[in-house]
Order: sequence, then structure tokens, then C-alpha cells
Amino acid sequence: VQLVESGGGLVQPGGSLRLSCAASGFTFRLYVMSWYRQAPGKEREAVAGINNVGGITNVADSVKGRFTISKDNVNTTVYLQMNSLKPEDTAVYYCNAHTLAGDYWGKGTLVTVSS
Repeated sequence: VQLVESGGGLVQPGGSLRLSCAASGFTFRLYVMSWYRQAPGKEREAVAGINNVGGITNVADSVKGRFTISKDNVNTTVYLQMNSLKPEDTAVYYCNAHTLAGDYWGKGTLVTVSS
């Protein structure tokens, strides 16, 4: 299983970014995919998940109305569209695959929201 995140970077408050997670090595369409994040000095927290039929799950209150998770089963990629970014969204964002064989993680992509 391989999960490779991309799309992070430096953005000003109020800006947008789209994160991507390219997945391989398992039957992507069958399992729940999620985004997590870990801010400096804080524990990792769930941001949003999407299940095998495209249902959205576990959206953090702090991102509701601003972040949208989606997936492309053909290209085995999960996305996180992030709008109206705030400084408190600064974190390393991780992709997670929840499979029958266990949970798998990417190495993360850093998002920094700062003026």
C-alpha cells in the first residue's frame, strides 16, 4: 500500500488549496479514505472521511463549510479542497486508508496559512 500526498504549501489567510492523495496497492474503491492533520504541539485529528459509496463522514466541526473531501475511483486519488483557510489550519495533512488489513498512512504534506 502506498499513499502519496501533494498540494501543500504556503497560503495567505482566506486562500484555498487542494490536497491530493494518490493511492496504490489495494482496492481503492472498497475502503474508507480520510484526511487527518497534526498541528505543531498537538495530537493528530481527523479532518474528513469518505466511504466506499462516496458518503462523507467524520467532518471536523472546525472545517465544516470550508473543506470538502472527494475521491476519484478511476485515478485512485482522494482530494481535500480547502477554502477560506485560517492560520489555525496550519498543520501537516495526512492521508489515511482504512482497510481490512489495517490502517495505512502517507508521509504527509505541510500546509502553512500565514500572511
